[in-house]
Amino acid sequence: QVRLVESGGGLVQAGGSLRLSCAASGLIFSINAMGWYRQAPGKQRELVATITSGGSTKYADSVKGRFTISGDNAKNVYLQMNSLKSEDTAVYHCWSGSRGYDYWGPGTQVTVSS
Repeated sequence: QVRLVESGGGLVQAGGSLRLSCAASGLIFSINAMGWYRQAPGKQRELVATITSGGSTKYADSVKGRFTISGDNAKNVYLQMNSLKSEDTAVYHCWSGSRGYDYWGPGTQVTVSS
């Protein structure tokens, strides 16, 4: 089992920046990929960015050029968010994929004021 805990959310003005962190514990040696998803009120959860154990990254079109995902040894994953927009407001959940299972963190709130 993998446990994930996020930190770094908060309130920021449009155009500002935030950095999210996610710490993994448990069976971290089995993690194949990690990433971030977000869920805004009344909307489905959507992919933001992922990174594989080999370092390959994937981004949602809506965040390309503004967000950067990074990680270290499948223990931590980070999301640097720049040029934030009001539509980025959501609960951001850390995700990890391990041996065919998905694991989720409880989430951290990001609110962007316009």
